[in-house]
Order: sequence, then C-alpha cells, then structure tokens
Amino acid sequence: MLKYTRHSLKKLEALMNELEYTVRYEKGNFNSGYCIVENKKIAVINKFFDVEGRMNCLLDILQNLEVEEEKLSEASVKLLKKIEQSTAQDEEEE
Repeated sequence: MLKYTRHSLKKLEALMNELEYTVRYEKGNFNSGYCIVENKKIAVINKFFDVEGRMNCLLDILQNLEVEEEKLSEASVKLLKKIEQSTAQDEEEE
C-alpha cells in the first residue's frame, strides 16, 4: 500500500499528468471526481482535503480510467502496478 505522504501524492499527480489529466484543487462544497470539459481531462479535488483525502480521490479516479501503459514512464508503470497489487490485496481481505 502507498504511504500517505506528500511525496506519494506528487507521484500520483505525475501519473495523472502522464495520462493527460490536469489535477486541480478547488474549494467548494462538492464531491471530488473527474470530468471531461470541452475535450480536456480534468480531475477536480476539494482543496481542503488533507494528503490522505487527496490521494484517496486520485486512487478512486485511477480505478475508473482505462490506462494505456505504453504511454507511461517506467516509474509510473511501477507505481500503477503497486496500486493494482494493493487494491487486489484489499479486495481479498474483504
């Protein structure tokens, strides 16, 4: 499982960037998620969330995306595999 640190958050943001998504932190009373606005991929996350909340939102978004690993850097593919393994372990425990 990923540790909830700013460094891990930056890695997730870089992964989203490689997937051509813009991650924005905005204030407001809304649910985090992602949307496509005029052919722009944007993930909007509540700016008042702490690091753990931000990471959980990005992880939820990643689970719903179809990822083409060929487009990713080696570091991002490694991170993606780590996320997939921890998700599989969490599902087995339930």
